[in-house]
Amino acid sequence: MKRTQLLNRHISRLVAELGHMDEIIVADAGLPVPSGVEVIDLAVCPGLPSFFDVLSALKSELAIEAAIFAKEASQELAGTLTATLTAWGDEIGKNVDITRISHDDFKKRSATAKAVIRTGETTPYANVILISGVVF
Repeated sequence: MKRTQLLNRHISRLVAELGHMDEIIVADAGLPVPSGVEVIDLAVCPGLPSFFDVLSALKSELAIEAAIFAKEASQELAGTLTATLTAWGDEIGKNVDITRISHDDFKKRSATAKAVIRTGETTPYANVILISGVVF
C-alpha cells in the first residue's frame, strides 16, 4: 500500500507519467471534456468529492509550477484557489505562476491536457489547469 494521502490508482499513475510542463485539469462536474482526453471520473454525487479535496490529495504527490483558471470564477473561488495554489508552491519552495483566462479559452486549451480529473463539484468555474513542475 502507498504511504501518501493519494490512494486512487488512476491519479497516481497519471502523476507518475507526467513530464515537466505537462498539463492536467481538476474539473467540476460539468466541464465538457474534448474527445481523446483521458477522464478520471471521481464524481459520486453533487459535492462529492469536492474540488478542493481533490486538489489537497494531489498536493501530496504532484509538483506544479503554474496553474490556470477562468476569469469568470467568483471572487470567493478565485481567492481560495489562489491561496491554495500559493500554499502548494510554498510547500515545495517554488512560486506557482497563476494565470486567469476566459472560460472559452480554458475549454479550448483543455484539448491538450493529458487528463481531466472530474470531481463532484457544482460551484461554477471550479476548474484549474495544473502545469507540472519538477522537484529539483
